[in-house]
Amino acid sequence: MIGKIVFRLDNWIKRLIYKQYSNNPNIHGDYESFQPIVFKGKGEVRMGDNVKFGVVNSPFFHNTYAYVEARTSVSEITIGSNTRMNNAVSIIAEKKIIIGSNVLIGYNCSIMDSNFHNLAPEKRHESDPRPESVIIQDNVFIGNDVTILKGVCLEENVVVAARSVVTKSFPKNSVIGGCPAVIIGKV
Repeated sequence: MIGKIVFRLDNWIKRLIYKQYSNNPNIHGDYESFQPIVFKGKGEVRMGDNVKFGVVNSPFFHNTYAYVEARTSVSEITIGSNTRMNNAVSIIAEKKIIIGSNVLIGYNCSIMDSNFHNLAPEKRHESDPRPESVIIQDNVFIGNDVTILKGVCLEENVVVAARSVVTKSFPKNSVIGGCPAVIIGKV
Protein backbone atom coordinates (compact mmCIF):
# COMPACT_ATOMS: atom_id res chain seq x y z
CA MET A 1 0.00 0.00 0.00
CA ILE A 2 2.74 2.49 0.96
CA GLY A 3 4.72 1.42 -2.13
CA LYS A 4 1.80 2.34 -4.40
CA ILE A 5 1.41 5.72 -2.74
CA VAL A 6 5.14 6.47 -3.06
CA PHE A 7 5.09 5.34 -6.72
CA ARG A 8 2.12 7.57 -7.61
CA LEU A 9 3.56 10.54 -5.74
CA ASP A 10 6.97 10.11 -7.41
CA ASN A 11 5.37 9.86 -10.86
CA TRP A 12 3.17 12.92 -10.25
CA ILE A 13 6.17 15.00 -9.08
CA LYS A 14 8.24 13.98 -12.14
CA ARG A 15 5.44 14.91 -14.54
CA LEU A 16 5.04 18.26 -12.78
CA ILE A 17 8.79 18.99 -12.94
CA TYR A 18 9.12 18.04 -16.63
CA LYS A 19 6.06 20.12 -17.49
CA GLN A 20 8.12 23.16 -16.42
CA TYR A 21 10.62 22.37 -19.22
CA SER A 22 7.88 22.59 -21.83
CA ASN A 23 7.54 25.85 -23.74
CA ASN A 24 5.05 25.07 -26.50
CA PRO A 25 1.59 26.53 -25.82
CA ASN A 26 0.14 25.06 -29.05
CA ILE A 27 -0.79 21.60 -27.74
CA HIS A 28 -4.30 20.49 -28.69
CA GLY A 29 -6.21 17.28 -28.07
CA ASP A 30 -6.96 14.52 -25.64
CA TYR A 31 -3.93 12.68 -24.32
CA GLU A 32 -2.97 10.82 -21.18
CA SER A 33 0.56 10.78 -19.83
CA PHE A 34 1.91 7.98 -17.68
CA GLN A 35 5.44 9.29 -18.15
CA PRO A 36 6.69 12.89 -18.14
CA ILE A 37 6.44 14.69 -21.50
CA VAL A 38 8.35 17.76 -22.65
CA PHE A 39 6.55 19.74 -25.38
CA LYS A 40 8.94 22.16 -27.12
CA GLY A 41 8.87 24.50 -30.10
CA LYS A 42 6.65 27.09 -31.73
CA GLY A 43 4.51 24.91 -34.01
CA GLU A 44 1.25 23.02 -33.59
CA VAL A 45 0.85 19.62 -31.92
CA ARG A 46 -2.60 18.12 -32.47
CA MET A 47 -3.78 14.85 -30.97
CA GLY A 48 -6.93 12.84 -31.50
CA ASP A 49 -8.90 11.13 -28.77
CA ASN A 50 -7.36 8.68 -26.32
CA VAL A 51 -3.65 9.19 -27.15
CA LYS A 52 -1.35 7.70 -24.49
CA PHE A 53 2.31 8.34 -23.66
CA GLY A 54 4.29 5.93 -21.47
CA VAL A 55 3.87 2.40 -20.13
CA VAL A 56 4.34 1.75 -16.42
CA ASN A 57 5.53 -1.86 -16.66
CA SER A 58 8.10 -1.30 -19.38
CA PRO A 59 11.79 -0.30 -19.59
CA PHE A 60 12.73 3.36 -19.26
CA PHE A 61 9.60 4.27 -17.29
CA HIS A 62 11.36 5.60 -14.19
CA ASN A 63 14.37 7.30 -15.75
CA THR A 64 13.25 8.94 -19.02
CA TYR A 65 10.61 11.18 -20.55
CA ALA A 66 8.85 11.65 -23.89
CA TYR A 67 10.02 14.56 -26.06
CA VAL A 68 7.72 16.20 -28.62
CA GLU A 69 8.99 19.23 -30.54
CA ALA A 70 7.28 21.17 -33.33
CA ARG A 71 10.41 23.26 -33.80
CA THR A 72 9.33 26.29 -35.89
CA SER A 73 6.16 28.35 -36.20
CA VAL A 74 5.24 26.39 -39.36
CA SER A 75 6.02 22.94 -37.90
CA GLU A 76 3.14 20.51 -37.40
CA ILE A 77 2.80 17.24 -35.51
CA THR A 78 -0.48 15.31 -35.73
CA ILE A 79 -1.14 12.15 -33.72
CA GLY A 80 -4.32 10.19 -34.45
CA SER A 81 -6.81 8.72 -32.02
CA ASN A 82 -6.03 5.62 -29.95
CA THR A 83 -2.30 5.84 -30.62
CA ARG A 84 -0.08 4.40 -27.89
CA MET A 85 3.55 5.32 -27.33
CA ASN A 86 5.84 3.48 -24.96
CA ASN A 87 8.54 5.22 -22.89
CA ALA A 88 11.32 7.55 -24.11
CA VAL A 89 9.70 8.43 -27.45
CA SER A 90 11.07 11.45 -29.38
CA ILE A 91 9.07 13.16 -32.13
CA ILE A 92 10.76 16.21 -33.69
CA ALA A 93 9.36 18.15 -36.66
CA GLU A 94 10.77 21.08 -38.58
CA LYS A 95 8.08 20.63 -41.25
CA LYS A 96 5.38 18.00 -40.64
CA ILE A 97 4.96 14.63 -38.95
CA ILE A 98 1.64 12.83 -39.21
CA ILE A 99 1.03 9.72 -37.10
CA GLY A 100 -2.26 7.99 -37.84
CA SER A 101 -4.81 6.35 -35.57
CA ASN A 102 -4.35 3.05 -33.73
CA VAL A 103 -0.56 3.21 -34.06
CA LEU A 104 1.68 1.42 -31.55
CA ILE A 105 5.17 2.82 -30.94
CA GLY A 106 7.73 0.92 -28.85
CA TYR A 107 10.12 2.35 -26.30
CA ASN A 108 13.10 4.53 -27.20
CA CYS A 109 11.84 5.39 -30.70
CA SER A 110 12.74 8.54 -32.64
CA ILE A 111 10.72 10.08 -35.46
CA MET A 112 12.19 13.12 -37.20
CA ASP A 113 11.57 14.97 -40.46
CA SER A 114 14.93 16.70 -40.78
CA ASN A 115 18.69 16.22 -40.60
CA PHE A 116 18.56 19.37 -38.41
CA HIS A 117 21.92 20.52 -39.77
CA ASN A 118 23.11 21.21 -43.29
CA LEU A 119 25.16 18.25 -44.52
CA ALA A 120 27.69 20.38 -46.42
CA PRO A 121 30.81 20.66 -44.21
CA GLU A 122 31.17 24.41 -44.69
CA LYS A 123 27.50 24.93 -43.70
CA ARG A 124 27.26 22.34 -40.92
CA HIS A 125 26.18 24.91 -38.31
CA GLU A 126 23.19 25.97 -40.42
CA SER A 127 19.74 24.37 -40.40
CA ASP A 128 18.76 21.61 -42.80
CA PRO A 129 17.46 23.48 -45.86
CA ARG A 130 15.14 20.63 -46.89
CA PRO A 131 13.08 18.95 -44.18
CA GLU A 132 10.70 16.32 -45.59
CA SER A 133 7.40 15.27 -44.02
CA VAL A 134 7.02 11.91 -42.28
CA ILE A 135 3.70 10.10 -42.59
CA ILE A 136 2.82 7.04 -40.53
CA GLN A 137 -0.60 5.78 -41.54
CA ASP A 138 -3.21 3.96 -39.44
CA ASN A 139 -2.54 0.66 -37.63
CA VAL A 140 1.25 0.77 -37.97
CA PHE A 141 3.21 -1.13 -35.30
CA ILE A 142 6.69 0.25 -34.59
CA GLY A 143 8.96 -1.92 -32.43
CA ASN A 144 11.44 -0.80 -29.77
CA ASP A 145 14.54 1.31 -30.55
CA VAL A 146 13.37 2.28 -34.05
CA THR A 147 14.52 5.45 -35.84
CA ILE A 148 12.33 6.90 -38.61
CA LEU A 149 14.02 9.53 -40.77
CA LYS A 150 12.80 12.36 -42.99
CA GLY A 151 10.69 11.71 -46.07
CA VAL A 152 9.37 8.33 -44.92
CA CYS A 153 5.78 7.20 -45.48
CA LEU A 154 4.71 3.99 -43.77
CA GLU A 155 1.38 2.94 -45.24
CA GLU A 156 -1.41 1.18 -43.32
CA ASN A 157 -0.63 -1.91 -41.24
CA VAL A 158 3.16 -1.78 -41.66
CA VAL A 159 5.11 -3.59 -38.91
CA VAL A 160 8.62 -2.28 -38.13
CA ALA A 161 11.02 -4.69 -36.40
CA ALA A 162 12.91 -3.58 -33.30
CA ARG A 163 16.14 -1.60 -33.80
CA SER A 164 15.36 -0.75 -37.41
CA VAL A 165 16.46 2.47 -39.11
CA VAL A 166 13.78 3.49 -41.61
CA THR A 167 15.18 5.65 -44.42
CA LYS A 168 12.57 5.14 -47.15
CA SER A 169 8.83 4.55 -47.60
CA PHE A 170 7.07 1.17 -47.54
CA PRO A 171 3.70 -0.05 -48.89
CA LYS A 172 0.80 -1.22 -46.76
CA ASN A 173 0.93 -4.59 -45.01
CA SER A 174 4.74 -4.81 -45.18
CA VAL A 175 6.87 -6.22 -42.39
CA ILE A 176 10.19 -4.35 -42.43
CA GLY A 177 13.41 -4.54 -40.48
CA GLY A 178 17.12 -3.85 -40.54
CA CYS A 179 19.56 -0.98 -40.89
CA PRO A 180 18.53 0.36 -43.31
CA ALA A 181 15.09 -1.25 -43.17
CA VAL A 182 14.01 -3.56 -46.00
CA ILE A 183 10.90 -5.67 -46.54
CA ILE A 184 11.24 -8.98 -44.70
CA GLY A 185 7.63 -10.18 -44.92
CA LYS A 186 3.95 -9.38 -45.31
CA VAL A 187 1.16 -9.05 -42.75
